[in-house]
Amino acid sequence: MAEVAKLLRVSRKTVEKLIYAKKLHAVKVGRVWRIPRAAVEAFLEGKEYREP
Repeated sequence: MAEVAKLLRVSRKTVEKLIYAKKLHAVKVGRVWRIPRAAVEAFLEGKEYREP
């Protein structure tokens, strides 16, 4: 999540809020959030991410 926050230039808390608002696709594996690179790219382009 820290890498995504740095890429988006926002806080980790903001990334978490985006995930819970379903604006950024992520999967929680145990205690860790996994955010696909394609999901971040889609978010930056203003598009909806669709899982393959």
